[in-house]
Order: sequence, then C-alpha cells, then structure tokens
Amino acid sequence: MRVTVCDGKIHRARLTRTDLNYEGSILIDADLVKAAGFSERQMVRINNVSRKCIPWDTYIVLGKPGSGEIVLNGPPAHHFKKGDIVIILAYGSLKKKKVKRHRLKVVFVNKKNEITKVEKK
Repeated sequence: MRVTVCDGKIHRARLTRTDLNYEGSILIDADLVKAAGFSERQMVRINNVSRKCIPWDTYIVLGKPGSGEIVLNGPPAHHFKKGDIVIILAYGSLKKKKVKRHRLKVVFVNKKNEITKVEKK
C-alpha cells in the first residue's frame, strides 16, 4: 500500500505577479525549487494565507535562479493577487512502512522570497 505525503513546502512566500492570460502553472525561482527538493512540472498545491480562497493545484515551471519570482498563472489569478502570502506544498507517494521515517523539507523565505532557512521536519 502507498500513502500520499507532503514531500516539502515553501513557507510564506510572496506572489510577485499573477497572469490571467497564461495557459496555467506556477513559475517559481529555480533556487527555491531546488532547495525544496521539487521538480519542474511537479504538481503542487498553492494555499493563500492573505485571503480566503480555495487552494489551487498546478504544476511548476522553473523561473530564473535568484530572481525571487513566484508567478501564479491562469484562472487562479482571479483569486490570488501580487503580494499575497502563499504556502506551496508538494506531494509524494511512499510505501506505508516508510512514512514514519519520512522527513519533509521546509524552505523559509523573507519578504523578497530569499531563502532564510531550510529544515527537515
């Protein structure tokens, strides 16, 4: 049996832009993607801390390393806005017996989406 787990997260990042007229996805600074252990095209869930709205599932597109960019594209631009604080969660699948040993990576960032700390929890 396999279990879906939270594999990692980028905690309290700020959206630098939204673009309604894009086909969809979230562009994330490649340095943040690497630090969190995420992969390009991996599915992630975006939770908005700043406003009451539904979480949004989409896939990652790599942004320029060191840019601090986090751009949410497509339909969620109706609900998420530039400057919103978000938590980006990535999911993985593990065999049930490995779940207790699993530690997720948490990437903490400052107001410019610069990495301040990375922890395994």
